[in-house]
Amino acid sequence: MVSLIFLFVSLFTVQTFVSSLTECPKCGNMDVPYPLSTNENCGNPIYRIICNNGSLQFSSAADQKFLYKILSINPNEQKLVISPPHIEKNTCQSSDLSLGGFKIDENSPFNISSHNTVMLFNCSENILLSPLNCSSKSQCRQYEERVIEGNGCRNTLCCTFLKDSSMTSHKIRLRIGGCSAYTSVINLKPGDIDVDAWSYGIQLQWLPPPADA
Repeated sequence: MVSLIFLFVSLFTVQTFVSSLTECPKCGNMDVPYPLSTNENCGNPIYRIICNNGSLQFSSAADQKFLYKILSINPNEQKLVISPPHIEKNTCQSSDLSLGGFKIDENSPFNISSHNTVMLFNCSENILLSPLNCSSKSQCRQYEERVIEGNGCRNTLCCTFLKDSSMTSHKIRLRIGGCSAYTSVINLKPGDIDVDAWSYGIQLQWLPPPADA
């Protein structure tokens, strides 16, 4: 009996020790579940995110100093949501325009999920050759008309599309001469025009680490 108790205590101690090495401490009020890593001493380093003054953030592959705030993490579904960049009111340009939009390193375990509906603003007419929804009934028109941040993009050409597997899952492209601003809504349903109820964000998903990691 004593041996069984000793074995149980030993296993509990080992599990607690391993957990303390692999799971990172909270950042502000947010948990950092494994394999996400905020420093070299915890998590898996290829799943690197940033804890900056109590705020979890995700860095751009184009510029490690450009950070997107992490709004939520769902470890069971291996997904996290980051905040879309700010759209400058007077120019209808996203704050990451100079970086070419949102980018993830293609060797990263992270990618953009297929649950994101992306809205592009201030686009050139060349985009009309694409299969995107650029009609007057596109949901991006609702955003321009009813969201303060989108008001500065009114009367520009805007288009909406679902980020699916046929498109690159590692970037949302912006450029001068193309489209200069964007936002993203998660799990947006066709015909849903209640912009106040939309779930704004860019949902990312990550691949599980190797079994021996």
